[in-house]
Order: sequence, then structure tokens, then C-alpha cells
Amino acid sequence: MGIYRNDRLSVAPIVAACALALLLTPTYACTTIVVGKDATVDGSVLSSHSNDGEGSTDPRLVLIPASDWPPNSERPVFFSPESFPRYVGSARASVPVEAYQGGPTSQDFEPICSIPQVPHTLKYFEETYGAANERQLGIAESTCSGVFGAAPKGIAYPGYGTGKACLSVDALTQIAMERHSKARDAIREIGSLAVEHGFYGAGLFEGSAESLIVTDAQEAWIFHILPDPTGASAIWAAQKVPDDSFAVVPNVFIIREIDVSDADPQTGNFMFSDSVFAVAKDLGWWDTRKPLDFTAIYSDGEYAHKYYSGRRTWGVFRLFAPSLDVPADYEEWRISDPYPFAARPDKKVGVADVAKAMRSFYEGTEYSQAGDTSGLNLAGGPWKSPDHVAGNNSTVLSKDGGNWERTIGLYRSSDTYIVQSRSWLPDATGGVLWYGAYAAPYSSYVPFAVGMSTLPQVTLGHHMSLDKSTLFWANRYLGNYVQLKWTSMMEEVQDFQHRTMNQALKLQAKVDALSTNPESDRSNIIEAMQHYADFSVQTVSLTWDLCDHLMFKYADGQIHLTQSTLGTSTRPRTYDNKGITTRDAALIDQPGYHADWLEAVGYFDGPPAPPSCADMDWRCGHEPEHQGPKSDVRGNKRDSSIHPSNLTNAWQRYTSLKIKANDAGIASCHSIGDVAAALGGVCGSESILHEEGNIRGTILDGKVS
Repeated sequence: MGIYRNDRLSVAPIVAACALALLLTPTYACTTIVVGKDATVDGSVLSSHSNDGEGSTDPRLVLIPASDWPPNSERPVFFSPESFPRYVGSARASVPVEAYQGGPTSQDFEPICSIPQVPHTLKYFEETYGAANERQLGIAESTCSGVFGAAPKGIAYPGYGTGKACLSVDALTQIAMERHSKARDAIREIGSLAVEHGFYGAGLFEGSAESLIVTDAQEAWIFHILPDPTGASAIWAAQKVPDDSFAVVPNVFIIREIDVSDADPQTGNFMFSDSVFAVAKDLGWWDTRKPLDFTAIYSDGEYAHKYYSGRRTWGVFRLFAPSLDVPADYEEWRISDPYPFAARPDKKVGVADVAKAMRSFYEGTEYSQAGDTSGLNLAGGPWKSPDHVAGNNSTVLSKDGGNWERTIGLYRSSDTYIVQSRSWLPDATGGVLWYGAYAAPYSSYVPFAVGMSTLPQVTLGHHMSLDKSTLFWANRYLGNYVQLKWTSMMEEVQDFQHRTMNQALKLQAKVDALSTNPESDRSNIIEAMQHYADFSVQTVSLTWDLCDHLMFKYADGQIHLTQSTLGTSTRPRTYDNKGITTRDAALIDQPGYHADWLEAVGYFDGPPAPPSCADMDWRCGHEPEHQGPKSDVRGNKRDSSIHPSNLTNAWQRYTSLKIKANDAGIASCHSIGDVAAALGGVCGSESILHEEGNIRGTILDGKVS
């Protein structure tokens, strides 16, 4: 849904149509987490972002090269559609960026406004937003509700008027990346530009505000912004996260009272626009005798439903600071102020801990949406999946329709990342972006150093074209594969993610050591950083191996035990010289469903067992013992003069064995085809489990646990 120039058409209607599509589209949501340098295991500043865009947001990770610009240049500002392609053109750098070059049927985007350009712009990585630059500046975004909304400059919106605002949050992050190494300076400039040129959000009425986590190698800040009532300027505030603390921004403002006495430009903990106070005062919303509560005045609360934001905050606090025992319940976000702005973690936090938090479904709690701890017997299906497709209006039955719990890990994320900034290392290797293409629960975070001169093609996957060479499609396949048997498969996915993270951390340690070695020259460091690209390519291959393994192992509801971690073969049966099985194949044919799910879906109300011939006075079948005249299968009287023969004795013995086998539950053993399928049974499964050691646990209640 890009904005294109066409020789036969005016660009203005196309710009307007795309902008209106964006503003009318339901606003989706992102979760961001930040951890100060004294709260991490190694002194890193960490921030994370999930881009939860409902299957259309452009997830590509692109490198924007550093550029030099002529004096008196203008920096063009483009409308930000966010869906693929998010930009087409050559104005983002002084040299063309290959990922943004149009095809034969597309033309460059045209700017909606411009600002003065600076002489030199920095190299940086971006997905939808500017994410990390060569000086270790990092940004993570989360759309928020706000009491005011605005439209992009020059766009006519029915019932609203023509937009006046030049800058979206996308553009602000890009400008910050291009120009700054310090979070304070970046916030100060983008806030000033928004006041001067106007700010518009992802939505006109919902999601009209934004929040950014802005970090550098020393500090972490939270920045909130929304349009002013005129739609031509902005209101913004920022608060520093204490170095020993973490914070969460889950699609809602969290800055509360602004301390105007703590706003020194170099050392203060607050920054803000004059409009913060002026607008609140002019509208009569602020009692000037009291501190101004930014969230209470300018937030429009949680959108979608109650706990849409708060449950995620609670979820991160539960993981990082369980000793605080923060409440899961509250009255209303703005008036309840249920959680602190930031808090100290119970123990130091690392990259792997942030990754775990970004994947959380609240497992093990009363709000769990996934796996064996989920109480959703039907909603998650037989394998307790947390993924409930949005379904557009089909899941909104009325204005007061139901809702799912909003989890942190979310299948509809286009991508996710963690920015790591480290002051004791050179910028080139100290800044690392850990990129997760697709949704965090199904992605492995792979590291890229900000000093890299190129990114591998594996980062360019997107929803509009299947490309199996990309991280995005490897992870998206995996996320859809696991729906076949979510709980069991996810154990293996999480093991894979754990191994991948450990390997990545070991690789990072090697690159770090080389970059701080006095004997290393620039070429050595550049070569070392190339290992990050190689690792990402290897991760794509291994993820496909995992997909193949899971498909093989769990196909058709069976479990094919494998000898290796990512194996795709099962030990077959062994047999004697007559072909008789002496050892069963390493295959569990029918692990079956959870009993509680079977009961919930009405399985036990299904067709009954076949009628008993005994209950029908043997008008069907054959009576096991001959005791005088009886009816045969057609109801004819039998001849009482016939005495038992050897055949009769053999038949009666077989019948007796059959009854015992049925009573013992082994009647299906060694059956084949639809006989085995109809009778069910798990003959040999426990011995197979013990022999193979590849699946943890034993057969319990008709399932593998």
C-alpha cells in the first residue's frame, strides 16, 4: 500500500487514500521493555520492541548507510504507511538503498514536507522504526492512546479536515538515528521538531499517541508524545529510567508526575515541552497547585479492553521482580496508577531474560494462555495453543463482545528486537541489535553489530512473498507448524531457542574479545563482525531443520521418536527370518487427546459402542457356549443334537482369549490399518519411551507428557 508517483495520475489522491487506510485501520500494539545499565548482568543498557502489526507490517531489517549532504539541503519527510512496502525511493541516503528500490511497476514516494538537513547522517538499522545506529543509540516503539489526534500534512480526512502534521513516530525515530549518539540529545531534538512541524499518530482517534524508549550506552529514557489540540504541533514529555531499574511500556503512557525542578538539560531526570503545562492549564484540566500527572491528563486509557496494557506490565514485573508482588487487578489505568514507573529487578537481567519476557504467555499463572497451565480447555484447542486469530469482525459479536487476555508474546508480531548498548566496548561492536523476524515465541534472536557495513539477505523477508531463504519465513513456518501439537512441539522450540541464544552469546564474546585486543586492526574486527551474518544464515538453515524435524516427529498425531535432536528418521521395527516383528518401531501411534478437552468438546456424547449380542439374546453373532437350542444370526433354531467338536472347542478358546484381551486393553496390539485405528491402544508405547529416551515423561491419561 505504498505511495507511488505515476505519470498518468496525480500523487495526491493516492497519498490521501493510503493515509486514510492507515488512519481507519484498527490500531495494533507493541510491547517495549527497558533495563538500565546497573540492573543488567554485564552493564549493558537493554531495550526491546515487538512490532505487533497483524500480518501486514513490513518486518524487513534494513541498513541505512551513513551519508554526507550538501550545504542548505532539505531532509524530505515521507508519509509512513508501515505496511509493505514502507518506503520506495532513493532519498533515505546519499547512495541508493537496494531494499527500497522500486520494481518495474512502482515509483518513488513523494515527501509530504521537509526539514533542514544536517551535513552528515549516521549509519543505522531500521525495521518499521529506526532501531539502532552506529553510535549505540537505540529506540523501541509502542503506540499509545491519547486525548488528541491529528492527520498527516495535506491529507483530507472526512469529518476532520485537512491534516497539518508533518512528522510521524516513524520519521522521528529515523531522524534521531541519523543525527544523535546520546538519548538526551535525540529526545530534545525530535520533541522540538514535533512541536514546530506537527506530529500525527498511527490512528486518528485510537492509537493517536506514541511512546519511545530511547537508549544509549549510559542512559535509558521513556518519551511520550501526542498531537496538540490544533493538530499542527505536539505535546511531549520524557523521564529517565533509573540506572538500577527496568520499566515496561505496553501501549499506554506510564509517566506520571513531572518534576519541573529536576529538568536540568545535562543531569535532570525530566524533559518536556512547554505545551505540556500550557494546554492542560488552558483546558482547565490541571490544578496548578499540584504536580501535573501526564498520564492522567493526556492518556485516553487502555484501548481494546481492560488489562490490555496492565496485564503485560504485571507479566514483566512477575518475571523480573516477583518479590514486589504487584497486583494483577486494578480499577482503571489512569486513576488507579497500579504500577511504579520503574523498579529494581530481584536479580540482574541479561539479553536472554528479556527474550524470555518478550515470549511470555503468563505460563504457570492463573492468566496463562498456553500449554498445560492454561485453563482454556476449548480456546486453545486440544494442544493448548495461545494463538487466537483476530478474525476481524467475526470475533467482535457486539459492542460489549468478549476478549482474549493480551499476552506479551503474540503470534501477529511482524518482528521483534532487543537493542544492547555497552559503554566499555568500541561503538562498532558494543552496539548489538538482536533481531527476531516474526513473533518472539517462534523466533530465535540473532545478533548484528552496529558496525557491520552490510546486512545479509536473510533479514529481508516479508509477508507478501514467500522466501525460504529468510529468517522471517523460517520462523513463520515454525510458528504455524507448532499448531499441529503446540504444547509438545513448543518444548522442542524452546530448547532450540535456548541453544541458539547460548551459541550467539558465545559468538558475541569472541567478537568482543577481538575488538578489544590491542593487536587487532580494523580489518580483523570487520571480519569478526561478518561472523554475525554467517550465524544468521546458519540459523535460517537450522530453523528449517527444526521445522522438518517437528513435521516428521508429530505428523498425523503420531510420535516418531528420533535418535538426534533435529532428526528426521525413526528406528524401524526389527523382525526375524519369517518377517515377524521382534521389536516394535520407535513409533507411538496414538498418544491421543487430553481427557478434559475430550469431555469439553462432547467426545463422550458421540456414537456409542456396537450393540452387545448378548444383550440382544444372541440374535446377532454366535453365543460363546452351546447350552441347548438357541437362535442363529437369522433367528433360526439350532439343532440341539449337535455336540461340541474340535472346531467348537477352538472357537470357544479364541473367544475366551479375545474377551481377556479386550478386558486387558491389548486387543489392538499388532493390528494394522483401519483395524488398529478403530480399536486404538498404546501397545508397546511405554517400553519405546524408555528405550529411546528422546521424549520426556511417560504415557499418562492417553497423552505424552
